[in-house]
Amino acid sequence: MKPWWDVGVSLLVLMSWLGRVTPQVNPSVCRYPLGMSGGQIEDEDISASSQWSESTAARYGRLDFEEGDGAWCPEITVEPDNLKEFLQIDLRSLHFITLVGTQGRHAGGMGNEFAQMYKIKYSRDGSRWISWRNRQGKQVIEGNRNAYDIVLKDLEPPIVARFVRFMPVTDHSMNVCMRVELYGCRWLDGLVSYNAPAGQQMNLPEQTVYLNDSVYDGAVIYSMTEGLGQLTDGVCGLDDFTEGHVYNVWPGYDYVGWSNQSFPDGYVEIMFEFDRIRNFTTMMVHCNNMFTRNVKAFRRVVCYFRSEADWEATPLSFSPAVDDTDPSARFVTVHLANHMAGAIKCHFYFADAWLLFSEITFQSDMAMYNTTMYNTTMYNTTPAPPKAGLPPVLQPEDDPTHKVDDSTTRILIGCLVAIIFILVAIIIVIILWRQVWQKMLEKSETFAYSHNQPSRSNEQESTYEHIFPLQAPHYQEPSTIICKLPHLAPNSQQPASSSTVASTTAAAQDGAPHYAEANVVNLQGVTGGNTYAIPALTMDLLSGKDVAVEEFPRKLLTFKEKLGEGQFGEVHLCEAEGMQEFLSEGVQLQEEEEEEKECVLVAVKMLRCDANRNARNDFLKEIKIMSRLKDPNIIRLLAVCIYSEPLCMITEYMENGDLNQFLSRYEPEGQLALLSKAPTVSFSKLCHMAAQIASGMKYLSSLNFVHRDLATRNCLVGDNFTIKIADFGMSRNLYSGDYYRIRGRAVLPIRWMSWESILLGKFTTASDVWAFAVTLWEILTFCKEQPYAQLTDEQVIENTGEFFRDQKRQIYLPQPGPCSDSLYKVMLGCWRRNAKERPSFQEIHAALLDLQPEAAVTT
Repeated sequence: MKPWWDVGVSLLVLMSWLGRVTPQVNPSVCRYPLGMSGGQIEDEDISASSQWSESTAARYGRLDFEEGDGAWCPEITVEPDNLKEFLQIDLRSLHFITLVGTQGRHAGGMGNEFAQMYKIKYSRDGSRWISWRNRQGKQVIEGNRNAYDIVLKDLEPPIVARFVRFMPVTDHSMNVCMRVELYGCRWLDGLVSYNAPAGQQMNLPEQTVYLNDSVYDGAVIYSMTEGLGQLTDGVCGLDDFTEGHVYNVWPGYDYVGWSNQSFPDGYVEIMFEFDRIRNFTTMMVHCNNMFTRNVKAFRRVVCYFRSEADWEATPLSFSPAVDDTDPSARFVTVHLANHMAGAIKCHFYFADAWLLFSEITFQSDMAMYNTTMYNTTMYNTTPAPPKAGLPPVLQPEDDPTHKVDDSTTRILIGCLVAIIFILVAIIIVIILWRQVWQKMLEKSETFAYSHNQPSRSNEQESTYEHIFPLQAPHYQEPSTIICKLPHLAPNSQQPASSSTVASTTAAAQDGAPHYAEANVVNLQGVTGGNTYAIPALTMDLLSGKDVAVEEFPRKLLTFKEKLGEGQFGEVHLCEAEGMQEFLSEGVQLQEEEEEEKECVLVAVKMLRCDANRNARNDFLKEIKIMSRLKDPNIIRLLAVCIYSEPLCMITEYMENGDLNQFLSRYEPEGQLALLSKAPTVSFSKLCHMAAQIASGMKYLSSLNFVHRDLATRNCLVGDNFTIKIADFGMSRNLYSGDYYRIRGRAVLPIRWMSWESILLGKFTTASDVWAFAVTLWEILTFCKEQPYAQLTDEQVIENTGEFFRDQKRQIYLPQPGPCSDSLYKVMLGCWRRNAKERPSFQEIHAALLDLQPEAAVTT
């Protein structure tokens, strides 16, 4: 056995070996099979949208294998423009993928199905999927021409991904089957995205040079966010960026460039996000230095590091030597002094008129350490030699980074195993302690409730409590709330056990289908609460387009009053001068119909400068989504202010404020209103307003959007009783009493929520239908009181339990005075226990138009 000092020396030698890294990934070398044909990728990591049969399941989609029936085959015939079928591979970690291979189903001559064309989608986190495009913007890849030949295609540009989907494409209906392989190498940098200003164009006397990041796979509005592109594609730019390129694209293609005239502070800020906290040693930046064209490498860089929530106070500064003699492009190495960080923000200062980068790569000890372990475990096998005629693809044994000294590896593995055992022991202790603590809390808390006389002390000890919404940063599904409801058991005399919870969940499955949390994008918003829940597929389709909104000058905004605020920002009522000039074609503001009005009222959502990264990303996502919502009964996004901090989005605001406050000033038509001389609103106008809300929700539901907070407080009123759905309610002090907190978990508008939303955390279009009926009840009662005003919050929750038990003891909102029997039947239909039996918004809208012909004409 080695003495301890020998082990220490071995570890030091190993760590020094691990510190040696290559300056960048090389696409021409990074071409190793990643394990479909070699078997290193496990069956459980291969999935598909569907399959013909068990013998054509996803696990049989391995290149050059003939197991099962010989390939993966989708269940149904692939139709043109129908990209629902896919074969998905999970690589378990980020990889740099340069090449893909495909093959059809031959099965020893028994099969003849193959994909003539296909597309590729990829994801780094499993939630946001990106469609691959080549350097000319083409998505479709030419596939196979027979069932047995292997066809390899280079990915230009390469991709960084953990998940990859192959999606067969046809120009006519046909049966397809596929076998596939991915080629590349481990992504050493660990970089998952960089955020930077959008590249600009350089106007030279003889030509225009476009310096945009044309392969960036994130969002590109006025800046680039949440993506990777040409700065990480492994290709360095030419010394003379004005020359043409081997890819037959425009001059300057490999560079992303910025002019100092656009940056008054004298620097370009680029932020890098990584997969985990790492120990950074160097950053290498490939810069152009063609000073005859007023281009030089940066004169100074200042880098900030973030390991947890906050940025370190003391940045790192580095100034390279300015070179006025050699115009060739070069790598500038910045030593990062072993800073531990999960994100790095760098300010690159201009040395001349232009700054051009083509590649930025990072070296970190943890990245190489993890890669070495991965290589020794995943690639320490000898794959079968390539078939005759197969284009050259590197095998793992050809890669020197895969060879590790056995003795040092064993020492390192032993240390890791010991650390893992210690961590597991700590985790077990923590779990046991939490369970004991949870039981103590449950014993100390009571959920006392009396149907006749609930006491004040019971309300104070309840799991639910009134909350000021601005102190509540989260609006989440209360999927665990059922554990706090002992009265929900079928036998109300016994508390709910774990089996009761399971049966409750199973019983709820007869409701409308809902999107799993992993497949839903929730927009957090500046108020700290989710407004829209959006299927990830819909989000991908919408966010792939450029946002069609303009930057609005802040100096043209005049503050009027603060509408509300939340954890991450504020909502202001402002006057905007000359707004119509900044709107996209076809958008006309109501106020500008009168010539004398130069200013219009707008709502400005402002993100605080100190908001965290998640809030910032959600804000940009909300801009992308809101820019696509185009319906006369949905508040429109008019413009943005994102060139500088704080980020703002500018939306419509209706001159009469929200519907709750508007209606509360009116009375129903009748003798009492005549005597009091109060202003009145007719039943016809009430139906007209409700029909507009239903129309707006019909539009949202057609996009599979779930609002989650539909109420009169979130509807705005314009001229002639025009209604538009908004999302400001949660941020306003005025409506703090409409929201309740589940202790330490969620802030919920429980009086508007369906039973399955409260008890099971299911938010669907059907739960929005339930909320619409409550909103309609508000309208018909002129918003004079809260829904279920006679019930405490505990009684409201208990009433949802009655809906679940369905023993005819549930309490419905009463029929309002102006409400006809036929309209009340519509409301009761919206409150059916079975979500599938509730009407759709299209049916509700049609019913309201039938009840009010005048509304049908105006709508």
